[in-house]
Amino acid sequence: MDYYNKVIESVHVRFLRGNNFKVEKPISVFDYLESENTLILLHHGTLKFGEDQELVNEGEVLFLPKGQKTAITFGAGSKRQEISLEQFSESKRKYLQSISYKEIKTSEEDCISVLHFESKVFDVVNFFNSLDIPPFIIRFNDRIATLSEDIMKELETTNVGKERALKAQTEVLVIELLRHILKNRLFTEELSTNSTYFKDPRLIDLFNFIKTNIGGDLSNKVLAKVANVSEDYVGQYFKMLTGINPQDYIEYQRMEAAVELLRTTKKSIRDIGKEVGYKDTAYFCRRFKMMYGVPAGKMRRRESLINVQ
Repeated sequence: MDYYNKVIESVHVRFLRGNNFKVEKPISVFDYLESENTLILLHHGTLKFGEDQELVNEGEVLFLPKGQKTAITFGAGSKRQEISLEQFSESKRKYLQSISYKEIKTSEEDCISVLHFESKVFDVVNFFNSLDIPPFIIRFNDRIATLSEDIMKELETTNVGKERALKAQTEVLVIELLRHILKNRLFTEELSTNSTYFKDPRLIDLFNFIKTNIGGDLSNKVLAKVANVSEDYVGQYFKMLTGINPQDYIEYQRMEAAVELLRTTKKSIRDIGKEVGYKDTAYFCRRFKMMYGVPAGKMRRRESLINVQ
């Protein structure tokens, strides 16, 4: 347990946003993917996920780690449509109507709360994504459901210290999430094999260098100098500790930085591509769509739509 205490101490948590929705029309999205760690609390109605369409019970929470693709169904009914994430992003308001938390408590229709949060090791590596944990239902855990509700209630207040309270509550939520995983011995193989980077300071140096030089030269030759290993060995060294090769990791971090710029700035797609290390805008756009399932421009509209709801 001392090891996992160190892990928790190293994870930087940040609340991003939260929304309450009423399902207007039943919908299945066969390639659903979130660009941030996401918890979906089902208040009323039907929520299913995965290839086998596993049923989430009312009061349970579905956890979608960042970047993990799955099928997801909101609502039930014979007229349910099956569409792609791109189609869903273009017409989200047609299927999910934004409502207040107070309205959820009095509604008998299909309702969910959706929370998005960031959790990074040493403020660099996305914790849950790096462990390769798949989406799963958090069952028999009223604590996580209650914390999720508390966060949604706090969002609708104008109390002093609101931002600080949201941060503190989200930190506790992430701790409870990790406790749930450990207590129920979930994904033990992933936890044991994919968290070795905590033990090697040279790898942390590489993570930090990549983060601070995301738009620059991140060739294996440069990385080898940072880690003080040979150019021929650096790729093997990185993959041995993380499970992926360095250039795949770098592309993921560049795309993550691009999503953040799309969400928080009005910079052009071309300028964002250059800022995160892509000189060829067309190539950047192709890789972005391949990773997230939607073009960069539509991702920006999707994130804007979410933020105003």
